[in-house]
Amino acid sequence: MIPLWNMAGVVPPIRPGMPGHSPDRSPYSAVLADVIERFSTSPERINILQGLLRLRAAFHAMGVVSGFQWVDGSFLEHVEVLESRPPKDVDVVSYFDLPAGVSEVDLVKRDPEIFDHEKVKATYQVDHYPVVLGKSIDALQIRQISYWYSMWSHRRDGMWKGFIQVSLDPAEDILALQTLAAKLPAGTTS
Repeated sequence: MIPLWNMAGVVPPIRPGMPGHSPDRSPYSAVLADVIERFSTSPERINILQGLLRLRAAFHAMGVVSGFQWVDGSFLEHVEVLESRPPKDVDVVSYFDLPAGVSEVDLVKRDPEIFDHEKVKATYQVDHYPVVLGKSIDALQIRQISYWYSMWSHRRDGMWKGFIQVSLDPAEDILALQTLAAKLPAGTTS
């Protein structure tokens, strides 16, 4: 279950009521449909979620079906109250396994635009950072994971906050699409 925004308007970094050393903390594992249900509270948020689902579909079409995504940014904050504006996008780091027999270079060749940060942001409203799993862990990778965790564990003003982890499994998208369709105004489609 995704914790509700706390009084500061953020997903709390540690589940409310748990001690500070509890492992029940960010990133919170959630099914994609629960993310849709929880955060599809405005037309702007619904548009962003539609973009996220289209980006995931593009990854799936390339054969990327295993891994997980960290979801964060102002999208997980109550920015409508905190900053009197809707979120502009959703921040996502995709940690994924390469399809069997496909190199990283060959995967990029399948759809180079999916790996073009600015095009993805403009096309899908996703501030996206892809990371290949399965490589041997070295100091640089540990530093990169630490970077994302520390970046996303705090707002720009330094406030401690939480974020969410969802599976990249395409089966998650079936229920997510149904959940999102139920949020759309009558007569529209996702």
